[in-house]
Amino acid sequence: MSTNPPSLRPDLAPRATFSEPKRTGQPTIGMVSLGCPKALVDSERILTRLRAEGYAISPDYSGADAVIVNTCGFLDSAKAESLDAIGEALTENGRVIVTGCLGAEPDYIREHHPRILAVTGPHQYEQVLDAVHLAVPPSPDPFIDLLPASGVSLTPRHFSYLKISEGCNHKCKFCIIPDMRGKLQSRPAHAIIREAEKLVESGVKELLVISQDTSAYGVDIKHAEDRGHRAHITDLARDLGSLGAWVRLHYVYPYPHVRKLIPLMADGLVLPYLDIPFQHAHPDVLKRMARPAAASKTLDEIAAWREVCPDITLRSTFIVGYPGETEAEFQTLLDWMDEAQLDRVGCFQYENVAGARSNALPDHVDADVKQDRWNRFMEKAQAISEAKLQAKVGKRMDVIIDEIDEDAATCRTKADAPEIDGNLFIDEGHEALTVGDIVTVEVEEAGEYDLWGRVVPT
Repeated sequence: MSTNPPSLRPDLAPRATFSEPKRTGQPTIGMVSLGCPKALVDSERILTRLRAEGYAISPDYSGADAVIVNTCGFLDSAKAESLDAIGEALTENGRVIVTGCLGAEPDYIREHHPRILAVTGPHQYEQVLDAVHLAVPPSPDPFIDLLPASGVSLTPRHFSYLKISEGCNHKCKFCIIPDMRGKLQSRPAHAIIREAEKLVESGVKELLVISQDTSAYGVDIKHAEDRGHRAHITDLARDLGSLGAWVRLHYVYPYPHVRKLIPLMADGLVLPYLDIPFQHAHPDVLKRMARPAAASKTLDEIAAWREVCPDITLRSTFIVGYPGETEAEFQTLLDWMDEAQLDRVGCFQYENVAGARSNALPDHVDADVKQDRWNRFMEKAQAISEAKLQAKVGKRMDVIIDEIDEDAATCRTKADAPEIDGNLFIDEGHEALTVGDIVTVEVEEAGEYDLWGRVVPT
């Protein structure tokens, strides 16, 4: 049992899990999946293809004939983590294929690790498979190597990420994602719904909708309708909500049409939860970021959302210490936080990233000032979180059970996404519970980020 640490990086996916046995002589591939949930979905797609070709999946280096490292390149610190992971895989196994966002910089990777077998960029599944075939030829047994209908999943069986698009049309100065993953490419709505149906049929209780810009879903394909499903986020959310699973929306850009999602939350079709990356509140900082600079209107939108759906949970991420950020601009952010009263908040200290236009901006903020502002921001966010959680004591709510050990059952409420938000712990009478169950609890205690409660007898 572990409580949610306040310094948790707000972009990370849960740690990948493996549970498949292998047959004697079966070629085996290891997978190290770094970074965000979108990268985790890429890893699942690669492994699903490999599993269909007869490969086993190894949870460690020693049992693998080769290792795929799916990298992150969002920040320089993430690049360093990816290089460390590649180096560890080379040391422990020696046969390494690199893919993912950092794979868009093959020369940079080979400069540090010339012994790698191959490098491919993000969502280049065919190139990854080709590299695996060269390193470890497939040896399928058609009578044994049966692929589950839902494909290979790297998350616990009861929840799954559902990627609805790739790429992004925005040009935020601090971000290189469009350079690595390209412009917006939406999946057909009917394909998303079919995947979601198969996941729910296989026992998934929660669908986490992800993309680079969920609100823009379908813009590139003119919101095409095909086989009874329209490629627009409002229609997609409604269709997903009809499947009977929890539906959680991530990476929602605050476009005006987002307000049309809120009645779906009030009606219980979609979880009352919005993950919106506001990034900052001062209009001048937002302008330097090349993001919409209408923080006051955002407060009006938040108030309107809460009027329609009072139980809505709002999560966001912010950047402090952006080039040129003054103490007055940072104070505006703190004041905005007091007004917005967001439920869940993550924060990055600004970092230069190779290729980002923000690197060339003047007046970069000193590291000690960035750290001080991060500390003050998180202190503010923590106080808001603690007060909001304290208000839940005595209330009853449904939770989904993620993990059970001898000390407690670790659960999440509708207000909590895996890994990035808080938990609710049941530390008495949890022995009869099962991972993946959704049960009703009464909240008995609140901390800064987590809750404790007891199961309400049915």
